[in-house]
Amino acid sequence: MKRMLIGALVALLCGLSVPAFADQLMMVRSTQTFPEAMLRLQEEIKARGYSLSRVQRVDVGLTGMGYQTDLYRVVFFGKPEEIRRLSREYPQMIPYLPLKIAVFAEDGDTLLVATRPSEFARLFDDPELSGIFARWEADMDALFDAMRVAE
Repeated sequence: MKRMLIGALVALLCGLSVPAFADQLMMVRSTQTFPEAMLRLQEEIKARGYSLSRVQRVDVGLTGMGYQTDLYRVVFFGKPEEIRRLSREYPQMIPYLPLKIAVFAEDGDTLLVATRPSEFARLFDDPELSGIFARWEADMDALFDAMRVAE
């Protein structure tokens, strides 16, 4: 039940408009504690030239369903000028901006999950956007790799 709830939460948080399949998601398990992983994630985001937009708690709804944890967050990030430009030139992209990573604790580890940016190319058939999505995915792959090996 808990894993099913987490899967539904991840799909909701990542803004999927298509069914969630494993190959559409990026996921990494870190052995760091939740606070350590959150700090490291923010450092890794900034190290790749992105800005942290906000960190949103999502445990209020979970608490209402009987879960007692505050270890669920969504981290929003992007490059402010790029987000402004994409919002202006491609208003249909607004619901997907900024980028999002769901972060939650599970069994002493911390899991990070995000929609694979290349999935957006299925929704937006535009060569310029495809290049941006590819860059985002490469950056997020590097970020997730750094989180995987973080101690």
